[in-house]
Amino acid sequence: MKTSEENQFASVKAQTLIESLPWLQNFHGKVVVVKFGGNAMVDQGLQRAFAQDMAYLRWVGIKPVVVHGGGPQISARLNELGIESEFLGGFRVTTAESIEVIRDVLRNDISSKLAEMIVDSGADAQVMSGEDGNLFRATKTTLDSENHPVDLGLVGEVTMVNPRIIFDSLEQGKVPVISTVAPDASGQLLNVNADLAASALAVALGAEKLMVLTDVPGLYSDWPNTDSLVSEITTNELEQLLPTLESGMIPKMQACLAAVRGGVPRAHVIDGRVPHSILLEIFTKSGFGSMVLPE
Repeated sequence: MKTSEENQFASVKAQTLIESLPWLQNFHGKVVVVKFGGNAMVDQGLQRAFAQDMAYLRWVGIKPVVVHGGGPQISARLNELGIESEFLGGFRVTTAESIEVIRDVLRNDISSKLAEMIVDSGADAQVMSGEDGNLFRATKTTLDSENHPVDLGLVGEVTMVNPRIIFDSLEQGKVPVISTVAPDASGQLLNVNADLAASALAVALGAEKLMVLTDVPGLYSDWPNTDSLVSEITTNELEQLLPTLESGMIPKMQACLAAVRGGVPRAHVIDGRVPHSILLEIFTKSGFGSMVLPE
């Protein structure tokens, strides 16, 4: 016979499942784009929890699409090879020598490992990059400065998305796992910021939501004042706040801003250091992290 404590625990679990029902109804059959990054990429426990979240979403009828970067892993590999890493304005300066290393680490180390974890968690997964199926086309970019544009090397931004390969993968019941290198019009491979690529992809897919994992609880309007955590913010309010943010947070918030202005109903920055933060955001009344909404 079950104890009262066991019955109480079972009741809490049942209540949690019932609480998720409206969100299951809202998101069933919808595409959700998740930008995987930060500590969640280097902590094995968090990696496993993330993979379980993706498998869970797929099995309850939601269509997750994963986009990832790989800053720490790329830096470690470049360091092993004696290639110096340089960052300007939150972007990695990318040389002809380093772009091939970046491509290899992203696809063959990070994507493959994450896809394997998703498969182990019970859902099928497909590894791809911006090169596959003409998914992304990029244009070389520079960094704006007070005096003159700063050359970042082989760094680009996504200017065109052909989502057919993603739709095909989703139709086959798979979770796409996408790394962000992409060719320009001449075929030159460029290193593309994963936050901004995830945003462009979310718009092209008509996603219901964009979620960007970070290493902080969310957006702070007055960092480092931890009392300034923002739960909701409109696109106009965010645009005004952008110049005051730390360089590492700017691409993430630019991604959220561009996604919502491109038609994605809402975008979130979420603390990826918390296990199952994706499920907490989607399936709880209080939500998790900071949400960007249209005006």
